[in-house]
Amino acid sequence: MSEEAGSMLVVYDDPSDQRSLSLDDASSAEESPDETRLSLETSNDAIPYIGQRFATHDAAYEFYSEFAKRSGFSIRRHRTEGKDGVGKGLTRRYFVCHRAGNTPVKTSTESKPQRNRKSSRCGCQAYMRISKTTEFGAPEWRVTGFANHHNHELLEPNQVRFLPAYRTISDADKNRILMFAKTGISVHQMMRLMELEKCVEPGYLPFTEKDVRNLLQSFRKLDPEEESLDLLRMCRNIKEKNPNFKFEYTLDINNRLENIAWSYASSIQLYDIFGDAVVFDTTHRLTAFDMPLGIWVGINNYGMPCFFGCTLLRDETVRSFSWALKAFLGFMNGKAPQTILTDQNICLKEALSMEIPATKHAFCIWMIVAKFPSWFNAVLGERYNEWKAEFYRLYNLESVEDFELGWREMVCSYGLHSNRHMVNLYSSRSLWALPFLRSHFLAGMTTAGQSKSINAFIQRFLSAQTRLAHFVEQVAVAVDFKDQTGEQQTMQQNLQNVCLKTGAPMESHAATILTPFAFSKLQEQLVLAAHYASFSIDDGFLVRHHTKAEGGRKVYWVPQEGIISCSCHQFEFTGILCRHSLRVLSTGNCFQIPDRYLPLRWRRISMPSSKLLQSAPNDHAERAKLLQNMVSSLMMESAKSKERLDVATEQVSILLSRIREQPISLQGGRDSSSVNKNL
Repeated sequence: MSEEAGSMLVVYDDPSDQRSLSLDDASSAEESPDETRLSLETSNDAIPYIGQRFATHDAAYEFYSEFAKRSGFSIRRHRTEGKDGVGKGLTRRYFVCHRAGNTPVKTSTESKPQRNRKSSRCGCQAYMRISKTTEFGAPEWRVTGFANHHNHELLEPNQVRFLPAYRTISDADKNRILMFAKTGISVHQMMRLMELEKCVEPGYLPFTEKDVRNLLQSFRKLDPEEESLDLLRMCRNIKEKNPNFKFEYTLDINNRLENIAWSYASSIQLYDIFGDAVVFDTTHRLTAFDMPLGIWVGINNYGMPCFFGCTLLRDETVRSFSWALKAFLGFMNGKAPQTILTDQNICLKEALSMEIPATKHAFCIWMIVAKFPSWFNAVLGERYNEWKAEFYRLYNLESVEDFELGWREMVCSYGLHSNRHMVNLYSSRSLWALPFLRSHFLAGMTTAGQSKSINAFIQRFLSAQTRLAHFVEQVAVAVDFKDQTGEQQTMQQNLQNVCLKTGAPMESHAATILTPFAFSKLQEQLVLAAHYASFSIDDGFLVRHHTKAEGGRKVYWVPQEGIISCSCHQFEFTGILCRHSLRVLSTGNCFQIPDRYLPLRWRRISMPSSKLLQSAPNDHAERAKLLQNMVSSLMMESAKSKERLDVATEQVSILLSRIREQPISLQGGRDSSSVNKNL
């Protein structure tokens, strides 16, 4: 050992209290200079010394812990002793380096296998010993032994904070984390928000993402039966506050919760307009309680996901799915969707055919594609991406004949004749391939963009898992957050100036009726229509691209009745007229799109105020939220023209003057915080 290193070696012992320096009988390894890194330099008054006194043993521990943190290690309580070991109380304590001692290897047994995880203990001999004394009357604790010689590397300041001893989550932070969990944000997002709130650099919170996940998991390790009872109490409490909240449940023969489903008043109102095409995602589980989770979602007139309902089931049987579907239809006053998209679940497929036989059932393409890596990656190897691109091409074809021919060629080209997944996909092709689905309304939910949007929307609920009893409330928070975000995006859409590209009267007319999202889809078709030629035939029109000499689409138009249809079935599929139909309307001197081809579900509509007022509860905060919705609608409608803005500004000024003349009640004063938060 060098002279400099030797001068830093600190080993003290009080001759009046001699004890063996061996801290663990199992550890007798001698320290060698080559294995040793000495403590970081510290000021002398911050280093423990023999004779140093503390009022309590806890005070001594805190002092040594702070010293250890500055030096690059942590400590733990090692051993306690009583005087002569017989009934004299605690008289001596040892605090040791966190790497003191050696962990014996656990031997696994057949009945209870053990995980031999790597231990950080390496027989380090650094320690501090304190002894209780009453030399000066009042009892106190004195340092009687101290060794600061480590046989391992000490950590730098930016590393030592990651030791378990220094990672703590305060009660205030715990409450903050649980509040964040209710909103459904990810653990990573929680960490970033708390770093911003505390004004600390990224990664410098006194806890890690793993600590947060462990905290959330600890709240889930609760008695399932007690949790189920709490969940029912929560639903009843919500129902008392808001009578328009709906829920149904079943109990098993042991009076335990079996299935439960629920929906919110706003969700039922949305379903009344946008419930024509629905995704029922049952591919997820509440992992803490091992319960299948089903979520009903759709797309609103602004192309944004909207929540319709939720269910937790005991199992994934035909009986459970049938019950969930009946409950959902009950919430929605018996109104079934035109189309429902699900996963490839045989039991769910059977339940759908039993409960809503008139509804078109289709498989979600993104749920199928998510399984491709495990199905085909190993089989196809380097050709996987090439095959996947060919699959998407076939999936998007318009003609069933082209699909059938292309599928056979793909199977031959990639040698997948006997692959069971390919066989199953082909046998169910009428449920997922677009050539078989184009005559059914899917609201554009099969496009890649909408698929990602809906999937991200669903993932928000999955991250909102702390306790089962609070899950209903957490989903409501997540839905409300999404609604508020949607309102902001809707307002941004409406405030954008619509850019007309064709100058056609049909375009300007549609721009005043459709939402910006829907209008942009129609506008694409209007622009393309100019590149098509139409030819009159016996029973309608033949429309094809001006560069093509053959083929085309057949369009049937009855001007007297305002009826038009195309063999491409785009209107039936998306609710937006196709380029072929628009070309025929333009050729026939039609200056406005017939009203029936501007569907209500794609129009600039807002919930009628009378309908909202009928369902509005008396709760002050809820009525404030209702007012917020009405103000949002006012902004949307007023932004459509300068004349509307002038009228709105004038009338709102008059209304504001009348409101200020009204007295402020005590109830209003008490709830002002919630009003401000909502508005």
